[in-house]
Amino acid sequence: MGAAAAHVLVFPMPLQGHINVMLHLATALAAAAGVHVTFLHTDHNLRRLGNAAAATTAGSPRRLRFLSVPDGLPDDHPRSASDVPVMVDSLLGAGQAAYRALLGSLLVGSGGAGGFPPVTSVVADALLTFAIDVAEELGVPALAFRTASASSLLAYMSVPRLFELGELPFPPGGDLDEPVRGVPGMEGFLRRRDLPSTFRRHGNDHDVHPKLQMLVDLTTGSCKARAVILNTAASLEAPALAHIAPRVRDVFAVGPLHAMSPAPAAATSLWREDDGCMAWLDGQADRSVVYVSLGSLTVISPEQFTEFLSGLVAAGHPFLWVLRPDMVTARLQHADLQEAVAAAAGHSKARVVRWAPQRDVLRHRAVGCFLTHAGWNSTLEAAVEGVPTVCWPFFVDQQINSRFVGGVWGTGLDMKDACDAAVVARMVREAMESGEIRATAQALAEKVRRDVADGGSSATEFKRLVGFLQELATRIQHAN
Repeated sequence: MGAAAAHVLVFPMPLQGHINVMLHLATALAAAAGVHVTFLHTDHNLRRLGNAAAATTAGSPRRLRFLSVPDGLPDDHPRSASDVPVMVDSLLGAGQAAYRALLGSLLVGSGGAGGFPPVTSVVADALLTFAIDVAEELGVPALAFRTASASSLLAYMSVPRLFELGELPFPPGGDLDEPVRGVPGMEGFLRRRDLPSTFRRHGNDHDVHPKLQMLVDLTTGSCKARAVILNTAASLEAPALAHIAPRVRDVFAVGPLHAMSPAPAAATSLWREDDGCMAWLDGQADRSVVYVSLGSLTVISPEQFTEFLSGLVAAGHPFLWVLRPDMVTARLQHADLQEAVAAAAGHSKARVVRWAPQRDVLRHRAVGCFLTHAGWNSTLEAAVEGVPTVCWPFFVDQQINSRFVGGVWGTGLDMKDACDAAVVARMVREAMESGEIRATAQALAEKVRRDVADGGSSATEFKRLVGFLQELATRIQHAN
């Protein structure tokens, strides 16, 4: 008897960065022999993607399709960074019921509707632990996909130990540069300020951030899955992976996935990309442009916008700045932001877009450095292209990612907890002009590219993952 047909349901958290990387995983799996993939959006996001999702399905292996479930929120809900707990709660209600019904229907296959076999496993976003639990209740083996770095996962896994050692909660007014010893493998460089943002005190009281316990619970729940999949590579996070492995049932380090399995950008982006910025870059000198993007969720104040703008102008290099319409508080109009940038920098020295084709931008010859929020997807995309980075982390895992960039890999500078024009100007200049940082970034890029190439650690791990999913399919077939 041949290998059973594997049918994997991939269910991301309905946020830009999560959809992005999990679609790369889905595309890679669908390209593997004998694997079918159903990618589960929310109704809201599938409508938002519109024709791009349909075009992706048409241009992809016939073994990839998109379905959706409701998220339970009204269409006009902003679904912003501050709303993530609300989104999780809503998905737990309306979304969970619809997901259970859909998964139940997929257990008998799709018959004539594309010829998909019965579902044999679920790969769920680690933030959607209910998706893991429901799958197992229905007899479908479930794996957790962690979209953040292995190092941040290890930090959350270490919370009980940090409390045991008295390193949490931080004392009121305590020094954020105090070393942290309770996260294994990071004792030599981790400081309080480098722990994920939720580790910090909430207001002026003695309690830790109220979201910390939620994130720790989600981490604990997801780590009980059949395996944990991480979008990382041995050359980036081998020590963290070594400390995680004994604490989970299995772990697969299969990244950076965007370098292993490019998915159509239009199908991964909830924002419409401005391709015109590429023509603008074509007119700039090699390594002369600062690319600025703080991701899909970061929100800054008008004062912070002014400091960034003043610092970028003072640095003296042309810059391409991604400013989402919802990014600056006080609801400033996008046209007003563009006008402010043009007035300060001049039309020839600066280009402002609502969203950019980031991977294309980072590999463009004109880009000299990347001012980033240090989200894990952006951190990996810069690493693959060997682009020096200046990191201004906003929340969650970005604090620890930026520490790795500045203090471990040496591929950029860590600007956390500062939003001052003089600091922005100084760090941008250094990242643009330092031969040492550029050489280190390019050396790391070579290592990461070897990881994802045939025979590399990530490529080997991905083959092992496919085999794992096929083995689960075989067991289900025999059980039935």
